Amino acid sequence: MIGVDVGGTFTDVVAVRDGRIEVTKVPSDASDPATAVVEGARRLGVQGSAVFNHASTMGLNAVITRRLPKVAFLTTEGFRDILDRGTIRRPLDGQTDPAWRRPFGDAARPLVPRYLRRGVVERMLADGTELRPLDADQARRQLAVLRRCEVQGVAICLLNAYVNPAHEEQLRELTHEVLGDDVAVSISSETSPLAKEYARASTTVVDVLMKLIFGRYSASLDADLRALGFEGDLNFADCAATLLPWREALEKPFRIVFAGPAAGTISSTRLGAALGTGNLLCADVGGTSTDVSLVVDGAPFVNDTFEIEHDLIINALSTEVSSVGAGGGSIVSISPSGDVRVGPESAGSDPGPACYGRGGTAPTLTDACLLMGILDPGGFAGGEMHLDPALARRAFEALDTPLSLEQRVSFAYRIAVANIAEEVTNVAVRHGVDPRDFTLVAYGAAGPMLLPAALDLLQVARIVIPPHPGLFSAMGLLSTDLVYYESRSAYVVLSPESAAQVEEGYQQMERALRERLGAAADGVVARRSLDGRLLGQSWETPFVEVGDEPITAETMPALVERFHEAYERRYGNRFPYVPVQGVTYRVQLVVPADKIEHVARGAGDGAAPAPAPARTIGLHHLSDERLGAGEYERESLAVGAVVHGPAVIREALSTTFVMPGQVAEVGRFGEISIEQRA
Repeated sequence: MIGVDVGGTFTDVVAVRDGRIEVTKVPSDASDPATAVVEGARRLGVQGSAVFNHASTMGLNAVITRRLPKVAFLTTEGFRDILDRGTIRRPLDGQTDPAWRRPFGDAARPLVPRYLRRGVVERMLADGTELRPLDADQARRQLAVLRRCEVQGVAICLLNAYVNPAHEEQLRELTHEVLGDDVAVSISSETSPLAKEYARASTTVVDVLMKLIFGRYSASLDADLRALGFEGDLNFADCAATLLPWREALEKPFRIVFAGPAAGTISSTRLGAALGTGNLLCADVGGTSTDVSLVVDGAPFVNDTFEIEHDLIINALSTEVSSVGAGGGSIVSISPSGDVRVGPESAGSDPGPACYGRGGTAPTLTDACLLMGILDPGGFAGGEMHLDPALARRAFEALDTPLSLEQRVSFAYRIAVANIAEEVTNVAVRHGVDPRDFTLVAYGAAGPMLLPAALDLLQVARIVIPPHPGLFSAMGLLSTDLVYYESRSAYVVLSPESAAQVEEGYQQMERALRERLGAAADGVVARRSLDGRLLGQSWETPFVEVGDEPITAETMPALVERFHEAYERRYGNRFPYVPVQGVTYRVQLVVPADKIEHVARGAGDGAAPAPAPARTIGLHHLSDERLGAGEYERESLAVGAVVHGPAVIREALSTTFVMPGQVAEVGRFGEISIEQRA
C-alpha cells in the first residue's frame, strides 16, 4: 500500500509492505505537481502495490492563489450576481470595517468575472413545476459570447434545479452544441442537488474548476504510475479523507479540493484507538500553516459544508479543520508598529527559507530554529538538503528593527508557538471541551519541533509525537475506507403522512449507488442520515442517524425522536412540540479497505535503561544564556526510554524538541509522550 500527500512545500510518500513502513519526502513542484508524486513512487517502488492513495492541496491552492482556468457561469436571468453577494455574512473582524470586501467578490478576486456570468431566460418553481420554459435561442446567444471569450468550462446553476433538473440538462446539451464536447460542464442538479442557491452555485463553480485542474493531471499520473509497474488501484481522498477510485472522484471533483489535513485527523484517530484514548486535539504543523482538528470519543467532527475562504461555501462532507498561518516556512517580518510578526505569508518550497540557499531572502521560522540550534544543518529532510546558517543570520539581520539578533530570533520562535497554541485553544473552546482531558497529537514536519514549547500554554494532558510525524497525514490515507455517498434536498415535514415519500427518496439514492459499485456493493450496508431542522428555523442539525429499518408511518415517530436527541446533544435544548422538517437526505456505502495497524513493540513502562545522548549540542536564543541539550536518534530509543529536557530527538524527516522541565517517554507503539514535570 502506498499513500501520497501532496502539500504546498513537500510531497510526502509512505509505503507499507509486510508490516514494514518506508517513507520519503520530495520537494513539491507547483508548476507540475505530478513530478514529485512520481518521483516519490519511484523511490519507494510501486511494483506489486495493491493501492496508491492520493491526497492533494493542489485544487485548494489554485483557488486561494486564483491560478485558475477560464470558466463561465450560467444561471437564471437576473441572478448572475449570486456569486458576488454570497450569503452577505461578514467575519467578526469585518463587522465595523467599511473597506472590507469578500475575497471572492467582484471588488476583489472573483472566481468567475462578471462578464463571464450570463443569465438565461427560464424559471422553475420551488415545487418543480415550470413557470417559464428555457428560451433556447436566447441561451445560444449567451453561449456564443462565451465561445468568443474562449472559456474552458461552464458551471450551470438554475433556480430550483435541485427539484427539477430538466432545464439544466437541456442547457448542458446546448452548451456542448455551441462550445463543443471538449468544454467541461458541471450542472448543479448532478453536482450538488441541495437546497440553498448560493452554496449550490459556488459548489458547481468549484466542481468545473476541479474538472479542469485534476482531469489531465489524473490521467497523466495514472499513466506514469503504470509505466513504473503499478498494477493496483489509484484512489483519491476527499475532504473527509475517505477514498474513491480516481475516475469516480473526477465525476464530482469538488469533493477532492483538499484532503491532507483530514487524512491527518484520521491517522490521529487510529493512533488514539491504539493508545486507548478517544479525546484528541490534532495539530498538523507543515511548511505553510498549522491545521487543527478535534476528535471526541474516537470520532472526528464532520460537517456537510465547509469554506475555502470566508463565505466561499462547498457542499461536501468534510472533517472540520481550522488553520492558522504558522508553519516552518512562515515568513518573519516587522509590522508597521514595530512588532515581530510570523506569517501568514510563507516562503513555500520555492524559493523557500533563506537557509535553503535557493534565493530566498526573507527570514522564516525554519531559519530561526536553525539559528537556535534545534535543526541540524546537515541532516535536514533526511540529509537531502544542507541548511546554511549564515544565510539565515543574514536574513534576520536585514529586518528593519532596533531589536538585537537574539531578540529577533527568540521572539519569532515564541510568537509562532503562541499563535499555534491560541488556535488549538480556540478549537477546544468553540466545542466546549476541557483541554486538560485531551491529548495533543503533534505531527507534520515542524509539529514536534514547535508544539512541546506550547505545552505550558495549552494545559493539555500530554503531547504525543507519533511515529513518522513528518508523513503522518500520508499514513492516514492508508487508514481509511472507500466511501460512496449521495445526497439530495427536499423540504418535507417528518410525519406519518410523509414517510413513504422520504423512504422512496432513500431507496432511489441507494439503488443508484449500488448500480455504480456493481459487485463491490455485495454485502455492504447502507448508512442513512439526514439534516433536519425545527420548522421555521433557517439552519439544520446535520447527520441525524436514520437507522436501517424502512421508514413507515409506524417508524417515523422514532426518527423524529432521534432528531430531538441529536438537537439536544448539539445545542443543549429540546423542543419536542415543534414539528421537524427534513432538508437534506444522505446515503453512504462504506467499502472496507486494508489499513495500517499499530503494532506494540513492548510494555512502554519506563523500564528501559536511561539512554545516553549521542552528543551534547548548544541551544541559543532560548534563554539569557547558552543551554546544553542532549541529542538523540529516535531509532536508538527503546520502548520505555525516558529523556529529560532540554533535548533534541532527531529522525530522518522531523525533529522533536523537548523543553527544559519536560520529560519525554517512548511508548509501546513507538510514540513519544511529552509531559511537563517540575
